[in-house]
Amino acid sequence: MKTRTRSLLFIALAAATGNAAAQDPHASHHGHHRHGAGTKPDPHAGHVPASPGNAAEADPHAHHAPHAAAAKPAAPAPDPHAGHRMPASTSAPADMHAGHAAASAPAADAVPPQPATDPHAGHAMPASAAQSMHGDDPHAGHGAAANGLDVHATHADHAGHGAAAMQAPREPIPAPSAADLAAAFPALAPHAMQHAPGINSLVLFDHLEAWDNARGSGQSWAAKGWVGGDIDRLWLRSEGQRSEGQLGEWSLDALYGRAISPWWDLVGGVRHDGGDAPGLTRAAIGVQGLAPYKFEFAATAYLGGPRRAELAVEAEYSLLLSNRLILQPSLEASVAADDDPRRGVGSGLGHVGAGLRLRYEITRRFAPYVGFVHERRFGRSADLHRDAGEATRESRWVAGVRFWF
Repeated sequence: MKTRTRSLLFIALAAATGNAAAQDPHASHHGHHRHGAGTKPDPHAGHVPASPGNAAEADPHAHHAPHAAAAKPAAPAPDPHAGHRMPASTSAPADMHAGHAAASAPAADAVPPQPATDPHAGHAMPASAAQSMHGDDPHAGHGAAANGLDVHATHADHAGHGAAAMQAPREPIPAPSAADLAAAFPALAPHAMQHAPGINSLVLFDHLEAWDNARGSGQSWAAKGWVGGDIDRLWLRSEGQRSEGQLGEWSLDALYGRAISPWWDLVGGVRHDGGDAPGLTRAAIGVQGLAPYKFEFAATAYLGGPRRAELAVEAEYSLLLSNRLILQPSLEASVAADDDPRRGVGSGLGHVGAGLRLRYEITRRFAPYVGFVHERRFGRSADLHRDAGEATRESRWVAGVRFWF
């Protein structure tokens, strides 16, 4: 009879154990909810006591029950994980005796199975798990919600503070007055734009010099000027000399100039020669401008009078030794078609003059200089000068100024 009763008890315990295990496989994990308590649960707690004999064969754990009531609990062993926060993914190892029902005596008094315990109760959740539980809310857990404040409303209060600070000036800009507008936008008369004037002018005294040597003293000049625009101009050219206190030969050209290229002008007009001999007026036509390598060149043909035709050529070059020190060589020559005995001009190549002048530009408009000039007559012109008792060649040192305005 006793053997049958024990068998029924064993079957009841096995059924209770299976139901508990099916409900929650982690039911025995509640012992881990308090790591900080320091008490290690007894793996054999709650086992049914059994008498010696055949009962040991029926239930190998039947004699474990007295341990829960009579036996003195052993000193708790220190838990190496006490106080540690367990991540949600970490689970405690399964207890081989988990789910054993604790009974004090017969099967009729067996305690019904307890509801399953949440294995994660009391565990600290990591940040990733908390975010997944809250649906990745960037404002989850803000203290403002607990105080009844709208977090988004607070953020909206600060929205645009930076833009408003940049847009608002530190000092208010005053509105422009009528005087400011008048100064900024003056009333312009028709065709009153500040363009370069259409009419310009220039006067250049290329040579204004004097000399004093064994043959005597004297002065000479060579000047030219123009007035007009970029295309059409009125040119005036003059040269002459004075010696021994008397005015010698001189000439004046009045020419109309027309630009035929950026560097060349075509000129035409009249020329008048004066001096000791009777005056002579002739027509003039020629070209003048800047030749390659910056040679200033002029060639003019004079028509009429005793010489019938005469060609005069002039050329000069400015060699910059420095920004202000300039060496200027010059050369001039004339060829006549017929004799003019009253002025000492013969046919053919009559006169050649060369000069070398060194000037220092105090300003671009004014430059003193010193130089050397040599003149010589050839052919029929030389014969006429010999007959008059005059020299055919002459050399002299000169000093003078060059200026323009």
